[in-house]
Amino acid sequence: MFNDIGPLELLTLVVLAVLVFGPDKLPKVIQDVTRTIRKIREFSDSAKRDIREELGPEFKDFEFEDLNPKTFIRKQLDNDELGLKEIRNGFDLKKEMAEVTEAVQSADEVSSGSGAAAASSGSAPARIDMQKKPGKPAADDHPPYDADAT
Repeated sequence: MFNDIGPLELLTLVVLAVLVFGPDKLPKVIQDVTRTIRKIREFSDSAKRDIREELGPEFKDFEFEDLNPKTFIRKQLDNDELGLKEIRNGFDLKKEMAEVTEAVQSADEVSSGSGAAAASSGSAPARIDMQKKPGKPAADDHPPYDADAT
């Protein structure tokens, strides 16, 4: 509960509590605070127990911590029923990129070799241009009229 409070901070809180409540009232205040915390925990546990009973036996493995989105997603991704571990382990991005690069380079070599042969034979090269170039609209080409936009 107090994992991030250091010893110096704890000592400061104790000194502050002694100064605010006084040494004679401090034990009673500590008892009241611990009693209140105990009641809150009991109320929380009974509410969780009631919710589990109302959900029925099909939700027997339900945990309230799963309602946290991070925990829910982590649990679902670690679930082996979907086979996500096999997919994740079978996917190698560097290998895929190397294969794509090799395929593009071999296609360039083939098209440049066939382009030289095609140029000498007089036919058009069979190279595919993969770069998108903006086309110039014709003089008669007007954008489509949209009556709803005006």
